[in-house]
Amino acid sequence: MTPRAAGMLGVGLAALVLVLAISLYIVYPWHHVIVLRFGQVVDVRSEPGLYVKLPWDSTIYLDSRILTIDTLDADRFITTEKENLLVDSFIKWRIKDPKLYYTSVRAEEGLAQVRLLQIINRSLRDEIGKRKVTDIVSGERDEVMEVLRDRATETASELGIEVVDVRIKRVELPQQVSENVYRNMQEERRRVANERRSTGDAEKEKITAEADKDRTIIIAEAQREAEIIKGEGDAESARIYAQAYGQHPEFYAFYRSLNAYSNSFGTGSDFMVIDADSEFFRYFRNQFGDQAEE
Repeated sequence: MTPRAAGMLGVGLAALVLVLAISLYIVYPWHHVIVLRFGQVVDVRSEPGLYVKLPWDSTIYLDSRILTIDTLDADRFITTEKENLLVDSFIKWRIKDPKLYYTSVRAEEGLAQVRLLQIINRSLRDEIGKRKVTDIVSGERDEVMEVLRDRATETASELGIEVVDVRIKRVELPQQVSENVYRNMQEERRRVANERRSTGDAEKEKITAEADKDRTIIIAEAQREAEIIKGEGDAESARIYAQAYGQHPEFYAFYRSLNAYSNSFGTGSDFMVIDADSEFFRYFRNQFGDQAEE
């Protein structure tokens, strides 16, 4: 081979290598690749691998991973009470339709972030404007974030973007608003405490009244049973006494007289003025209680 032929072969090989170099491109797992021909999208590749394009086609690499927009400064919003509220949020998003993303924002990530922030701020302003400060601070924050995510997903789909999540990471109140909110929260907690205390006191009175009623009923029933038992006992005692004394009436009369003497002369200072022939002293005269003969 002549030197000139060798030189021509070398030039041809170099040209072939150059053509291959500018005609091949690699798609990595974390990229979308858009192929442009004279400014028009002719192909979109998202699967990893080695692909071929025409030498005059150009490529744009787009990040296919989940990206984050984190606001550096809190934005000011107005609640339904006309109070200022400082809200700091962040957005998780990714490119879902590379072709639509390119035609809508020219594949400029900064422009896409600006559009997303506008969407979120507009939706956030609408939602906060319908709620009170206490709702945003504690009560309905999760609901607000869910609404923001749904609205942002619907609107951002026109840009070829999928909104993965929207989060409110910080809510700040101006000093005067903070004091008013805390004061209102204290009053609300105090009202709830008083209401529960009143309910507890009413329940206590009800239970006490029921217990007193049950106690009165139980005592009355016990006393009634006791009187019945006592009456039955007294009746049985009287029957036994009557049966016993009925067997010897004279002894019963003597026993009653002895009890009467004992009760009448219990102490040494007792005295009684009575006729000696009185029936009271019949057993003093003789053991049988007969009247003495004149």
